[in-house]
Amino acid sequence: MKHKTYYRTAGICFLLVFIILGTIVKLAPDQLNGFDQTITAFIRTPYPTLNQFTIWYTKLANPMTVAALTAIAAGLMALKKYYTEALWLVINVGFTAGVLNSLIKLFFMRERPTLEHLVVEHSYSFPSGHSTGSVLLYGTIIILLPLFIKKKPLTRLLQLLLGVGILFIGISRIYLGVHFPSDILGGFCFGLSWLLITYPIYLKFRHSKQSKYKHSKKEESQ
Repeated sequence: MKHKTYYRTAGICFLLVFIILGTIVKLAPDQLNGFDQTITAFIRTPYPTLNQFTIWYTKLANPMTVAALTAIAAGLMALKKYYTEALWLVINVGFTAGVLNSLIKLFFMRERPTLEHLVVEHSYSFPSGHSTGSVLLYGTIIILLPLFIKKKPLTRLLQLLLGVGILFIGISRIYLGVHFPSDILGGFCFGLSWLLITYPIYLKFRHSKQSKYKHSKKEESQ
């Protein structure tokens, strides 16, 4: 129970950061100019030497890639009878990243940076869909990995690599000139808030199903 409280509290904290950041974006976006310009200048220091790599890397969080990976991961979970995990993943990515994040963009209607865009984008800028999607896809996998890989050192290594990978997806969007750093921060905070707040709900549902399964097995054996 204590761990569930920690997750909820962390999720609410990320949600509050997102709300505060969103309020500034909506009402006083100029207040973020210093923050955005400083980080953008630092990240784009190696420009244009990393153009081709960054264009390739950012595709790991493109909508089609995320949808395909989600379908594959959910399908494999379902085959192994991890139905609750598959459902949680699909809700996280399909609904929250795919639908809810897009609706939030329409509320803020923040235009993208005026830098040269190295990839084509047509939607609004805040919050970053790639950042939200990567947190909800790869972040869900990070949380669920111990269920599928029992060797702790390997699990920890994969979780670390996925976490670093999420961070660099956000960085890639700034480098490519299609997002402000505050867009990335907003996407990360929104994705993390949803992930951490819904995790205890997923656990409760999972434990409930396990209890019902054990109870039915016990009745069958009597």
